[in-house]
Amino acid sequence: MSETYVWLVWSVAFLVPWVILFVVFPGYRKAMMWASLFTAPFGLTEPLFVPEYWSPPSLFDLARQTGFDIESLIFSFGIGGVGAVLFKAMTRRRSLVLPDAEHHHHRHRFHLVALVSPFIVFLLLYWFPWNPIYPSIVSMALGALATVLCRPDLKVASAVGAIAFLAYYLVFLVALELSAPGYIEKFWNLSALSGWMVFSIPVEELMFATAFGAYWAGVYEHFTWRSMESGVELSASAPE
Repeated sequence: MSETYVWLVWSVAFLVPWVILFVVFPGYRKAMMWASLFTAPFGLTEPLFVPEYWSPPSLFDLARQTGFDIESLIFSFGIGGVGAVLFKAMTRRRSLVLPDAEHHHHRHRFHLVALVSPFIVFLLLYWFPWNPIYPSIVSMALGALATVLCRPDLKVASAVGAIAFLAYYLVFLVALELSAPGYIEKFWNLSALSGWMVFSIPVEELMFATAFGAYWAGVYEHFTWRSMESGVELSASAPE
């Protein structure tokens, strides 16, 4: 396969499990669409990472010429929806609206701060002299911590979501390396990273997946004042 299309094929591949989850679990469709539409615009931050973190060939050579590319939007859309429901799909849990009284619990006095904390942290840390992938990882990890402090009921989702999404993302990274040997070494800016590799994969990618999974597993419930009903196994078509 031409290197020009590897990033496109890899990003589109993330839509396959997205479609499967969307079809098999109708009850999670609202959460998936909400999360994916919320995440997709983050693909527009690609100029922050090209070429500092990586510089992949893209359609019309957009990434190298402008920093933007179509693939990043597809990738962001795909991981957002899956990350938001992967834990629920694994455990067959459904979201329930929190009672109004719960909104006034003392923990929630920092509700808005917890919600925006990843964005604030990233903006503060981005200007330090380090690769932009690190503020991305730290901001999502702290966002997950803020979520758990504000919403202790989401701590299991956050912990399991981190591990589940790491495993999920690792499959795609290994598939990338097997289908396009040397692609990561050629197009990731490894000299600007830690140099630690796992299966020829930069450890930063695994850290990103873990932090993303931890934060995104409960993001829909946190933003929309919902909880995950525990201990209840639901059919695939159960309502949200």
